[in-house]
Amino acid sequence: MGAEQLITSGTQNGEIKLKSLVDIAGQNFIVTGAAKGIGLAISSLFNSLGAKVSGWDLDDAGMKNNPVFADSQIVDVTNPLQTKEGFAASLAALGDIDGVIANAGVNGPTKPLWDYSLSEWQMVMSVDLTGVFLTVQAALGHLRERERGRIIIISSIAGKEGNPGAVPYGAAKAGVIGLAKGLARELLPSEITVNCIAPSMAMTDLLDEMSAEYIADKKSRIPMGRLCTPEEIASVAAFIASPACSFTTGQIFDVTGGRATW
Repeated sequence: MGAEQLITSGTQNGEIKLKSLVDIAGQNFIVTGAAKGIGLAISSLFNSLGAKVSGWDLDDAGMKNNPVFADSQIVDVTNPLQTKEGFAASLAALGDIDGVIANAGVNGPTKPLWDYSLSEWQMVMSVDLTGVFLTVQAALGHLRERERGRIIIISSIAGKEGNPGAVPYGAAKAGVIGLAKGLARELLPSEITVNCIAPSMAMTDLLDEMSAEYIADKKSRIPMGRLCTPEEIASVAAFIASPACSFTTGQIFDVTGGRATW
């Protein structure tokens, strides 16, 4: 029965049937940066678990004819009007929104900070930090009205340890960790949880923005000796989205192959 498989245990009062820990069937989620990589892996897994996904991306072709998506919207997450209109369109299409996965991001150039231009710095910040703020803010009115939901932000180990060779990326990912921790407390005592996932370097198209030397350096820091996969990140996202993770908020879930130490 897959995700809906029942685990049965005997008790004095008979049998207690517990659904799979990852039970998000019938729920509706927005996933940003959904056309490929981590966003597509999350969308695919959520769909397989019985959830409906409204995908946001600039690449409509990557979503439009993909049955993984119940709905798709062309949204530039750096644009406040587009995020507001995108949320309204997703809500209208799905009827309700149970959570948002803020995944859209860029790596930016891999070079020392002293070689960064202001425009390059601002480009990374606008997508990786401001884009998360605008995405989350667009959803907050609806989630606060229903007093429950999930906000999941894809951060990075770079946000915890720094990121030599791509300092703006690490700074932005540290910023969204601070956003998640502060917002989680602002939303208490509601049942809206806000958590981050902090992967190590993953096997996605972002690797195309990086030099071979940069990739080799970051891979060498992972004790398991390999990059993580989008599917491994998606599995953690599904757990956080599920009722099994209802009492955890303001936390960072590491997917780093042993690299993270705090």
